[in-house]
Amino acid sequence: MLSFISFSQPTDANHYGSTRHHPDVEHDSLMDLDDDLGGSRLTCPGEFITSSQTFMRGHGTYVDQDEVIASVAGTIERVNKLVTVRAIRSRYNPEVGDLVVGRITEVQPRRWKVDAHSRQDAILMLSSVNLPGGVQRRKLESDELQMRNFFEEGDLLVAEVQAFFSDGAMSLHTRSLKYGKLRNGQLIIVPPILVRRLKSHFISLPCGVDLILGLNGYIWVSKHVKDIDQGEQGLDA
Repeated sequence: MLSFISFSQPTDANHYGSTRHHPDVEHDSLMDLDDDLGGSRLTCPGEFITSSQTFMRGHGTYVDQDEVIASVAGTIERVNKLVTVRAIRSRYNPEVGDLVVGRITEVQPRRWKVDAHSRQDAILMLSSVNLPGGVQRRKLESDELQMRNFFEEGDLLVAEVQAFFSDGAMSLHTRSLKYGKLRNGQLIIVPPILVRRLKSHFISLPCGVDLILGLNGYIWVSKHVKDIDQGEQGLDA
């Protein structure tokens, strides 16, 4: 005689994969974006993030059956109702106002090309730099002939993202005493995701070491100098 045994369906929400949730469980119990983003929660490809009915999908995500799913491994970021995943391994994605450290790759008429660890080289216009001595005036043809005295191939500099050109290239500027050419230090390259946005990216350690944390993953390490020396160094650029 044959007997059949029926198994009841599991009722534990943990039984369901991370990309699916129990229909009787509310989204809020699965993920609180405010709490998770406060700790920079890591996510994996295919992992459920939140409901597409509540939030909009951004880079690094896709929508499947009203659910926002991660398409890359990285950290979840939220801006209002927009949810994105910042990939762990990716090129630097610049924003206006970002502080970056770069290296001059080419000197062109009235501009320099700068390697800023992005998808394409950034542009530093001659009109966007300080003249020696901090002189404020329009750049002349004589200044264009002396561009290599300001920056030449291989020079390192710290600058700020000013705008973007039509092709997406960054436009940089060094019109500040704290920006300009970098000397007497060491360049360290790390993944951009490791550098957080801070109130100030110029840090002095108690051990007598100065750091410039570029949001593009380029970090400048040098011996601590006095503020007046830093100002003079910026004027040289």
